[in-house]
Amino acid sequence: MSSRRTSLCLIIPVYNQPDSLSTFVPKIIKRKLPVILVDDGSDKSCRQIMQELEQAIDGVTLKSHPMNLGKGAAVKTGLQAAMEAGFSHALQIDADGQHNIDDIPRFISEMYKQPIALISAFPNYDKTVPKLRYYGRYATHLWVWINTLSGVIKDSMCGFRLYPVEQSCLLLTAEKMGDRMEFDIEFIVRWYWSGEPIVQIQTNIIYPDNGVSHFNLFRDNLLISWMHCRLFFGMLKRLPELIKQKISNS
Repeated sequence: MSSRRTSLCLIIPVYNQPDSLSTFVPKIIKRKLPVILVDDGSDKSCRQIMQELEQAIDGVTLKSHPMNLGKGAAVKTGLQAAMEAGFSHALQIDADGQHNIDDIPRFISEMYKQPIALISAFPNYDKTVPKLRYYGRYATHLWVWINTLSGVIKDSMCGFRLYPVEQSCLLLTAEKMGDRMEFDIEFIVRWYWSGEPIVQIQTNIIYPDNGVSHFNLFRDNLLISWMHCRLFFGMLKRLPELIKQKISNS
């Protein structure tokens, strides 16, 4: 574990979500945690809201991409910013209101218990979840179980995660990972491969009526499929180590 003092910030990737942003960030700020907003190439109106939030609220830092690079790229930028600012941990929260901010204390509690663990949420959905998205996740679950030779990872697609910053940045330096919706899946699989601990917390996920999804059905499914293919061949190269890991965990 790094000698850094344990300190936590929040990372919020943002791409054209002005309606939820202006109400969501003030709620987060009440938690008295520093916030890193990552503008992933948003349009002028959304960008202006983020600039105003940074200027008006102590503890808000804005990092910007000149164009839309993807959710994964935004998380990478946020983690690098957290590293440079000296934070030991970063909790990523989506800007669309899906994640239950009342569960933040649970993440913090686990952070102090296991400071080198990736703490990842697995969702408890209510009736607002789109059925196609709900059942479509099982294809990814299957591939993750194949590529880890394990059923340990309960959900790989939920981005509500607390990252140990230094270890996460080291992994991102060592392994090239996708920049869009495939990032969350790939990161947790490669984290599992690295042998570092994973803590999983069940949390309620909702789909707000005015929520904006930036999932591109063709592009992102193609990227996710290619990512699963890369991971499969990566699993084959690591097969002896993964078998040993499975035996030691059993």
